[in-house]
Amino acid sequence: MQSSNIPYQNWLRARGAMALGAPQVDFTTLGMFIIDEIHSGPPNARTVVRDAIGGAGTYSIIGARLFSPPPHSHKIGWIVDAGRDFPSTIRAQLKALDTNLLLREAPDRLTTRGWNSYGAGPNDHREFRYLTPKKRLEADDLIAARLVVAKTIHFICSPVRAQMVAYELCGILDDCRPGAGAATRFIWEPVPDLCTPEHRLDMYKTLKLVHVISPNHAELAGFYGIEDPTDNSSRATIEALTAKLVTAGIGPHNTGAAIVRCGKMGCLVSSHGRPPVWLPAYYSTDGDNGEGPNHEKVVDPTGGGNTFIGGVAIGLVRYPGNFVMAAAMGAVAASFAIEQIGIPVLEKGGAGRGERWNGVEVGRRWEEYKARVEAMGVVLETWEGMEAPV
Repeated sequence: MQSSNIPYQNWLRARGAMALGAPQVDFTTLGMFIIDEIHSGPPNARTVVRDAIGGAGTYSIIGARLFSPPPHSHKIGWIVDAGRDFPSTIRAQLKALDTNLLLREAPDRLTTRGWNSYGAGPNDHREFRYLTPKKRLEADDLIAARLVVAKTIHFICSPVRAQMVAYELCGILDDCRPGAGAATRFIWEPVPDLCTPEHRLDMYKTLKLVHVISPNHAELAGFYGIEDPTDNSSRATIEALTAKLVTAGIGPHNTGAAIVRCGKMGCLVSSHGRPPVWLPAYYSTDGDNGEGPNHEKVVDPTGGGNTFIGGVAIGLVRYPGNFVMAAAMGAVAASFAIEQIGIPVLEKGGAGRGERWNGVEVGRRWEEYKARVEAMGVVLETWEGMEAPV
């Protein structure tokens, strides 16, 4: 649905001219920064963690940052709204990431905060609610921060809002830098609550405007009214529903892909003209439907899917059009997010050493995962002249 508000469109495009000459940006997000309160574990032994760095946007930034050590880290751009209650410890953690961060001070309001609860069952049932009023990001925020020219832009929202954001961003980019709109890749993560049959038609309309749609398997099934966990986690069901998305057409000229995140089952990558490909999770489990227990290294699934998105985004920057390679990078990125409560711990490299996250070099984990996947018969194609992941 295109807006008929011409003055507003013209104003946005005039503002977009501010982005001309902006530093190169590989990835940015319209997802929010949230300070989380996380409740997890069995009913008789619940663990509560407060003041945890969170939010879909934040974790997607972490996923991109994992594969972007300095100076590449400066190409990861994002916006954080810091209320009057913003902890100094979190401020220091964010700045230590060495990204293109715009920290907007908002002393007149509280920081967006959320309450998360994870069950101990096989499906890791999640509940979420906001504890303070949320402040979402808009296209104009990316313009003002000179991030609108990013090579990949992530948004997590309803199908209707995704359409509006895509139209706005394409109009701004094409007016201010001809051809930029075609070069920018939109990665859409549907918001869970609106993955329902009532929104399926709008979802199909949105597919034409984005380059990657990445729901998890339950969200995908939700668009078709399948709520039973046994049904929506069936590989056959996931493949059949993903085929519907590809048949409907994803991206301009049908050049996009569906990358369905399936937790410990891994992910399914599907695009027009290519056979679908299953990739394992880095920390996989036994059984086709992921009914086995979590791997012993998995502590908290919070943010795993969003971190996966950030890895995919950088994969598409480094390997344009190779959705399988991008998804493999997403799987490795996600593995770091779920090893602890909160974001992974970054250790800066000393003399002769690279960065470590949770004590591990990302490049080594990437090579190990890539070898494992290729041993399964999955070809992660590379092309001469493309950059290495790290």
